[in-house]
Amino acid sequence: MIYPKIPLAQSIIQICLAKGITTIIISPGSRNAPLTIGFASNPAFQCYSIADERTAAFFALGIAQQTKQPVALVCTSGSALLNYYPAFAEAFYSQIPLIVISADRPQSKIDIGDGQTIRQENVFHNHSLYNANLHEDVSEENDLKINEAINTAILKKGPVHINAPFEEPLYETVTELSVSPLISASANTTQTTSIENVSEFVTIWNNSTRKMILVGVNEPDTINQETIDAFAKDESVVVLTETTSNFYHPSFINNIDTIITPFTTDDFETFRPEILITFGGMVVSKRIKAFLRKYKPKHHWHIDTLRAYDTFGALSQHFEVNPNVFFDEFLPLTNQTKSDYFEKLDAVKKLRKLKHEDYLSKIPFCDFKFFEKLIPRLPKNSQLQISNSSAIRYAQLIDIDPSIEVYCNRGTSGIDGSTSTAIGAAVANNKPTVFITGDIGFLYDSNALWNNYIPKDFKIILINNGGGGIFRILPGHEETPVFNTFFETSHCHTAEHLAKMYGLEYSIANDESSLDNALTTLFGQNDKPSILEVFTPTLDNDKILLQYFKELI
Repeated sequence: MIYPKIPLAQSIIQICLAKGITTIIISPGSRNAPLTIGFASNPAFQCYSIADERTAAFFALGIAQQTKQPVALVCTSGSALLNYYPAFAEAFYSQIPLIVISADRPQSKIDIGDGQTIRQENVFHNHSLYNANLHEDVSEENDLKINEAINTAILKKGPVHINAPFEEPLYETVTELSVSPLISASANTTQTTSIENVSEFVTIWNNSTRKMILVGVNEPDTINQETIDAFAKDESVVVLTETTSNFYHPSFINNIDTIITPFTTDDFETFRPEILITFGGMVVSKRIKAFLRKYKPKHHWHIDTLRAYDTFGALSQHFEVNPNVFFDEFLPLTNQTKSDYFEKLDAVKKLRKLKHEDYLSKIPFCDFKFFEKLIPRLPKNSQLQISNSSAIRYAQLIDIDPSIEVYCNRGTSGIDGSTSTAIGAAVANNKPTVFITGDIGFLYDSNALWNNYIPKDFKIILINNGGGGIFRILPGHEETPVFNTFFETSHCHTAEHLAKMYGLEYSIANDESSLDNALTTLFGQNDKPSILEVFTPTLDNDKILLQYFKELI
């Protein structure tokens, strides 16, 4: 076996191995050569080489998103490290474990004019769960910091930073280890916590006739079927979900904006919940957030082992347990409450569905029509990755098959890295993966295609409407040079040459008929990763969507 000669590098590698951190994403460089040599020379590690650090970090995020295990990122010194920050922040807010290991110059070389040096220690301070600032010498203190960083990433489900200074020579190797690093035990993550003062909350529940369950970003198949059935049977309970909730029942409302956008003041008062229960991550719908911030529930309970955001300014209780632990203990103690809460909202849902179908039947080809035609054609038991901005918002308006897993980077809701994340996820999940993205997000992250790991059955469906369509939907849009240049980012680029450069199959569609044919071809071949680029009318999309909400009444 070949090992780096530098003892500190040996310690980091051996502790990672002992902790089961075996997926390593390496951004090529020189200062990190000791780590690269050690990780890549050991067959126990699965190493990937991704040149662009921003892409590499999101690629790692996608793998960790799927495996639920920490993925390590390794980079050289200097600005390379800063390019990890967008994905690092996403991991923090999405509670995804990442371990950034940055090579650094020795402390004596910082701020004296030496090349490729910045102040790397604590550079992710605002979003890092733990910062292990190591020193060059082998020591128990270093080992404890490395252990603590890895344990924190595992236990607290988030990103950590290990900064390791290495002095030249960097490329020397040995055949025997010179260290025997300390390995500290990982914390026990098994949760047996009971709900305190449970009778108090049972009483509140039983005395309430309007209970709303709102589910944000949620992992597929994580909530027990008994809980789902209990919600569906209770006439005082309404469950609101989103595409990214991965939480289904025929009685649940999964098109929130379609339901509530036409509400009057009286409607909002009628459907204001007495109890709001939330679990999962971020919520996409701006309208539901505005509703609950203005018409606050009497009680807002959030269920999460780690965090509770006061999204609606009404948080009254954080249950620091897994939702299954909570509902398994709580629901058997509750009673069915007589109420017309579900019945009334279900009637609205049925009315909106008729209006929805009628409107879609008469609109021309556009972004909305594209989603209506695409989503029912997605392969069952596949995974759908969606980029941010307008793509994830349109997806909320169309029913999706419950067998399809849905993911989106909603932690920071940025467009950067969506393609890279989707490719990383596709590498890790062994499922057919479809990625839906807009043109700006795709072009912004085009370096995601610059690697040798894209699965043959990976498919990108790119909506090209000639600019940032999301800004036409948001308030403030007007047809001016300032808007078109600085907000919408108007352009005439396509993905054709990128597909050719990176060896991806490429096809186009620009109306319903060509889309239908293109989707048949796209889903019929799995021998080569593919891009289907769908062109929609720049000037019509926003008008069609805004008119949709007017015609739901």
